[in-house]
Amino acid sequence: MPDPVAPSQPPPPPEAPPSADPSSLDLPPNIAAAIACIPLVGGIIFYLLEKRNSFVRFYAMQSIIFGGAWFLFNIASVVVHAVVGAIPGVGPILVFLWAVIAALVHLAFLVVFIVAVVKAFSGVRWDIPYVGPMARKQVEGSGA
Repeated sequence: MPDPVAPSQPPPPPEAPPSADPSSLDLPPNIAAAIACIPLVGGIIFYLLEKRNSFVRFYAMQSIIFGGAWFLFNIASVVVHAVVGAIPGVGPILVFLWAVIAALVHLAFLVVFIVAVVKAFSGVRWDIPYVGPMARKQVEGSGA
C-alpha cells in the first residue's frame, strides 16, 4: 500500500500570478499597481515610469481614464450647478437635487476607486466597467 504522505510524483509548482512579471521599479508590482490607482496623478506617474510590467501599466492607464472621467464629471457638475442655480424661483430646489445626485455619483466613483485599489493590491487584474477595456486596448496597443 503506497504511503499517502509521500506521493510518487511531486506536486506541480504553483503558477506565477500575472503581477510576477519583472518590474522596472523597485516596488512589488501589486504595491505599484495599487499606488497607480490614484486617479490621474498616480496613473500618469506609473504609466511613464513602468516600462515592462503590463499589470502595473494596465492599472496606471485605467487610473488615467477613470480619473479623467471623474474630472470631467466635476467640471460638468459645476456647470450644471451654475446654470440650474440661475433659474429664478426653483433654482435652489434644483441645486439641492443636483447636489444629491452629484454626491451619489461621487460616492460611486469613490467605491469603484477603493475596489480597484484592493483588487490591484491583491494582485487581481480587474476591469472597471467601460474603462477597463479601453485601458487594455491602450496598454496592448503601446507595445508593452
